[in-house]
Amino acid sequence: MRVVGLLLAAGAGRRFGAPKALVSSDGVPWVDRTCAVLDAAGCAPVVVVLGASAPEVRERASLARRVVVDNPDWATGMGSSLRAGLAVLPGLGADAVVVLPVDTPGVTAAAVARLVALASRTALARASYGGAPGHPVLIGADHWAGAAASATGDAGARGYLRAHRALDVPCGDVADGADVDRPEDLPPPPDPRSPSSGVSPRAAPPAADPR
Repeated sequence: MRVVGLLLAAGAGRRFGAPKALVSSDGVPWVDRTCAVLDAAGCAPVVVVLGASAPEVRERASLARRVVVDNPDWATGMGSSLRAGLAVLPGLGADAVVVLPVDTPGVTAAAVARLVALASRTALARASYGGAPGHPVLIGADHWAGAAASATGDAGARGYLRAHRALDVPCGDVADGADVDRPEDLPPPPDPRSPSSGVSPRAAPPAADPR
């Protein structure tokens, strides 16, 4: 199975105060950090969808090895970025894709790897934290057209995942799946003693279906 990573990093981050693609932790842009997580979990290549402040993101991030897609409709919501990313996948020879938004810095390679291990052309799965669905999301090639057709606004593929009974894969023991929408949502500094890729899981985030 060839599994591509799809990083959604096009939003303006209005509640955060800046595009979250430009946010850094320990000097590393979240775009680069999330690409590295997808790399470590075995996703290849990694597709990065950009929108707001795309030229600045290109300047700050290390995207030479990535498949970069510009989403001119980024202001309409995450659904357009998902559609833009899914549209390039048939040309990459992939069997499945793992979708991860840039604003989930607590997701680890261990969590992504659990989804990658389930990859097939018919697979449809999502990480869960404390019983609440979250990211990453695994979408097999047989579902790409349906997921793209259903992706509107900020809903992304949540309706499709619900309708097709996506498998929930518990990941709370190895990652924190919370979305970071505001600076105060930033996770605490990583615990160097943690065995789970440097992430200290917090309480489960509020129920919010993957997009």
